[in-house]
Formats: sequence, structure tokens, C-alpha cells
Amino acid sequence: MQNQEGFDEFVRARWPATVRLATALTLDHGHAEDLAQEALAKLWFHWTKVFDENPEAYLRRIVLTTFLSRRRRRWWGEHATAELPELPATAQTSQVDDRESLRQALRTVSPKQRAVIFLRYAEDLPEQEVAELLGCSVGTVKSHASRGLAVLRTTLATQTQEVHR
Repeated sequence: MQNQEGFDEFVRARWPATVRLATALTLDHGHAEDLAQEALAKLWFHWTKVFDENPEAYLRRIVLTTFLSRRRRRWWGEHATAELPELPATAQTSQVDDRESLRQALRTVSPKQRAVIFLRYAEDLPEQEVAELLGCSVGTVKSHASRGLAVLRTTLATQTQEVHR
């Protein structure tokens, strides 16, 4: 029973950060919540082994591996369209526009690059920890970060030029 209570407390404490990580990876809040729930369900089965160690790192690893394995599978569900059916929002929503521009730019980088960028710059994890989470070398993390950021800069610059035309 003690483990169950510890798990419940852990879930309540880590839910927002887990959904934030999943949202950064999936770029969709609904899919992010599904991913977070799936990861927590997987964690439950290993809880007795990890609750005394570092369950936060273990959960982060589950989210990443579940996300990356999902990306490899074919899925014939929803299909994104090139343009939204609504009219663009007014200038009062520029912050939302900025987030949407960033989200669109993040779609142009690979899932691993997106994971590296989020973990390094949003979660502020050291390169070594990101490498351990992704099961790769520190050099690979640096390479993914460098290439991903270069693509983001180019994509965001292109988006900015298109807006100002």
C-alpha cells in the first residue's frame, strides 16, 4: 500500500512536467496527455523497482522511448492539412501566433532532434543526461542539437519573411 500512495503522490507532482515534455515532443496537447498517461501506466509496472532510485529520470526515459517508437509505426488516423480552416487571429493574439510558429518550425526537425532541443534548452538537462536518456553519445546529442537549431533558425527566418511580405 505504501508503494501505491507513493506512486499517486509522484503522479500528482510530476503530471504537469510530464505533459509539458510530451507536448514538446508531440506538438499536440491531446496526444501529449495520451503519451503521458501511457508512460505513467508503464511506470506503474516497474514502480517497486524504481521508487527508491530516480523515478523522474525513469519516467522521462519512458516518455521518450514511447514517443520515438510511436513515430516509427505507421498510423492511418488523423492527417494534418497545410492550412487551417479558420481565418488568422488578430494582432492581440501575437503570443499564440509566436507559439504556433515555433510549433510549426519544430515539425521540420526530426523527432530525436526535437527531443534533444527540448531536453537541453527547455528542461535544461546537461548533455550527458540527455545522451543517457536517448541511449546515444554526447557527440550525437551535440550534433542533433546543432543541426536541429540550424533548421529551426532557417525555418523561423523564412516564416518571418513570409509574414512581412
